[in-house]
Amino acid sequence: MDLASPVFWLALGQIIWINIILSGDNAVVIALAARSLPPKQQKQAIIWGSGAAVVLRILLTLVAALLLNLPYLQIIGGLLLLYIGVQLLAEEEEEEGETKVYGTMMAAVRTILIADLVMSLDNVIAVALAAKIDGVVNYPLLIIGLAISIPLVVFGSTLMIKLMERFPVIIMLGAALIGWVAGDAMTHDVAIKDLFVGNQAIAYGVKIGCAALVIVIGKWLCSRSAKNHVAAESPPMEQKSGG
Repeated sequence: MDLASPVFWLALGQIIWINIILSGDNAVVIALAARSLPPKQQKQAIIWGSGAAVVLRILLTLVAALLLNLPYLQIIGGLLLLYIGVQLLAEEEEEEGETKVYGTMMAAVRTILIADLVMSLDNVIAVALAAKIDGVVNYPLLIIGLAISIPLVVFGSTLMIKLMERFPVIIMLGAALIGWVAGDAMTHDVAIKDLFVGNQAIAYGVKIGCAALVIVIGKWLCSRSAKNHVAAESPPMEQKSGG
């Protein structure tokens, strides 16, 4: 690894730039998963989730080409993302003053890892290609580049949480983005991707449908949960006494 080589620094810059571009949806997922935690736990979930996700992405890069050739893997991953998107949108905000338990933060980190695993399958191919020097993947370069991207993802996630608090509509848009990425993952699965070759309109229809599905189901679950909450708090009606 020649630190004085312009090729090394060019490749490092490419890896960092690719991560800035491709980590936008990951920052949204991290923010959605951590937004309902207390401020201190939000920072912990973002740092742990982002750091673990980058480590996972490094490991994933080693086997990404093989994984992308496994049929139905991206379909399963897409369905999993749909579930995550619905759950994040339908998640009720905790009552003001209610204390969060440590397990809630662990659940947020777990959600971040699962979502990042699915959403990074295609992304790591681009990163691995950028880390090639003379046709060979330079793994120290890859690790350095991805490690540098951690604060970028952390900053992006922190900013997204603040924006979600100020503009709640971003939460719905974020959930829709997860649905879109889920549809994109499924349409690129090796088992069915030939169906969409030359039929980009159908592929876009699947992505839009998945985004809409997340919003509709998530909002419905949120509405039903709110009604049940109101019904549980309402005092029982007094029975009328007979004349």
